[in-house]
Amino acid sequence: MSQPLEEYGLVGDTETLAIVHETGSIDWMCWPRFDSPSIFGSLLDPDGGSWSIRPSGPSDGHIESRQVYLSGTNVLLTRFHTPTGIMEIEDFMSVRLGDRHGARQLVRIVRCRRGHVEATSNLLMRPDYGRGEWTVECLVEDRNSILLSSSGEHEFELTMSSSASVDITSADNGGDPSPITSPITGSSLFATVELAEGESAFFALGDTALDQAGCDEALRQTLEFWRDWSGASTYDGRWREHVERSALTLKLLTHAPTGGIIAAATTSLPEVMGGERNWDYRYVWIRDAAFTLYAFIELGYLSEAEAFTEWLVQRVQTCDRSGDRPPLSPMYDLDGNAQIEEIELDHWSGYGESTPVRVGNAASGQLQLDIYGEIIDALYLADKHGDGLGLDTWQNVCVLVDWVVENWTRPDEGIWETRGGKQRHTSSLLMCWVAVERAMRWARHGGRPAPYEHWRAARDEMHACLVDEGWNDDLAAFTQTLGGSTLDASLLLMPLVRFVSPTDERWLSTLDAIGERLAHGPLVDRYDSTATDDGLDGDEGSFTMCSFWYVETLARAGRLNEARSMFDRLLSYASPTGLFSEEIGPNGRLIGNFPQAFTHLALISAAIHLDELLA
Repeated sequence: MSQPLEEYGLVGDTETLAIVHETGSIDWMCWPRFDSPSIFGSLLDPDGGSWSIRPSGPSDGHIESRQVYLSGTNVLLTRFHTPTGIMEIEDFMSVRLGDRHGARQLVRIVRCRRGHVEATSNLLMRPDYGRGEWTVECLVEDRNSILLSSSGEHEFELTMSSSASVDITSADNGGDPSPITSPITGSSLFATVELAEGESAFFALGDTALDQAGCDEALRQTLEFWRDWSGASTYDGRWREHVERSALTLKLLTHAPTGGIIAAATTSLPEVMGGERNWDYRYVWIRDAAFTLYAFIELGYLSEAEAFTEWLVQRVQTCDRSGDRPPLSPMYDLDGNAQIEEIELDHWSGYGESTPVRVGNAASGQLQLDIYGEIIDALYLADKHGDGLGLDTWQNVCVLVDWVVENWTRPDEGIWETRGGKQRHTSSLLMCWVAVERAMRWARHGGRPAPYEHWRAARDEMHACLVDEGWNDDLAAFTQTLGGSTLDASLLLMPLVRFVSPTDERWLSTLDAIGERLAHGPLVDRYDSTATDDGLDGDEGSFTMCSFWYVETLARAGRLNEARSMFDRLLSYASPTGLFSEEIGPNGRLIGNFPQAFTHLALISAAIHLDELLA
């Protein structure tokens, strides 16, 4: 049975990450980076591989445990209360700085805080999503340095280091531990340590061997790095703890070598338990761009904003100008590749037996018009708050705007990447308006050359179309599609992107309609799936990003007490470690990919604006 997502924390090194259950099991980790094949994948299949460290011996039954982060860091502490004592695991990944040289290590330090405990480490690696083979070989006589080698299409070598002797278990020896005498294929690594009060042991998996002194130094440097980073935040509002954890989570989802930020750490965690709404989110979505830059700029993380801006600029500079395809893809891999093949892993049972398990994402080939508004808004922000973007970048922005002006009337798959066929989505038109409006503002205030009158005519036509065809008199609200009769929470963007005043009569009527028909207290559905053909079976949970947008629009509408109450209630749905997934299910549990960048971005934006309005 799959474990609830609330029971997981994560650690990372801004190149990859590991998801750790409160029982001490690492159930998801890809190597060497976020979008590489997994080496631990039991989150998606019992045979997917994991690395468990937990109390053993006489306390082998149910053991109470909990997780917390050490303050201001991404160092995860898991505490076990056993009949004989208190045991803690400190999990972290060492962060490479500067030129990115140096060893990468996933480190697990086991400590006995009181009494005495026995701890068992059991590492079973399943490379290439469980399809690859691997061998283990002892490097030193006392068996505390083991080489793990993966062969086949996904080749790599890792070294397991430990202050304890490591043995091997396999089907050949009946699953009992035995010394490693030669390279052995497809077995698990096993170690047991007995600790008295004040004693500790360490285990590490990385590029090179690690000794005790190296382990201590890695922990010191990692704590210093994260505390220096979180301490640089300029946010000092009412919800600092939640904003700080969201910022630290976004940093974990940032790929430092390229500056790209993945949408989530996982693939195929279902939006509907047992259903088919299972997607791979380990890619960079253009849609996240403006919200990401806004969050980093507002929190004072300008170097992260600059790195992501550079990643976006590269996408604009290499956009498709053939005319056969849209110039931009909705998503890219970390290297900027737009062609992302989607395949299904038929050999995996899926989280909660939700299949298919997908790798890659076919939505990369969709037409999603809203992304042009998001990327141009992001670059406008970067130009406004930075040193200014180059002339070549502006010329490429003009290419994008001209394309939008010629193509804004086309049906598309929309912001929710539906698979039920193209439609004229109101939010897509809204963001096309944003693309042209921000470019006009950029040209006007920055003195940039542009076909201003041509753009203005298109902008005004878009505005008129939105007001006339996007509004439904019977519903007294803006609608999901032009000429439609259903609601969509993406319309909450209207006042956030300054298309309409947050106190405009039409907008307030739309806000009330969303509250009445899509909201369940603070939880907001993105649309009524029973009235919308999105090409997929089954219902889904409430979209947490939309729920935070709802809070922010309430606050901007002047309904501050309601917004604050909704915000506090919404925060209560976070995991004990302060993390949010994509959605919250009908039973109040976290569902969808985890943790979700867009959710934490929306949390930061809502907290900042609510703080300002409550001041």
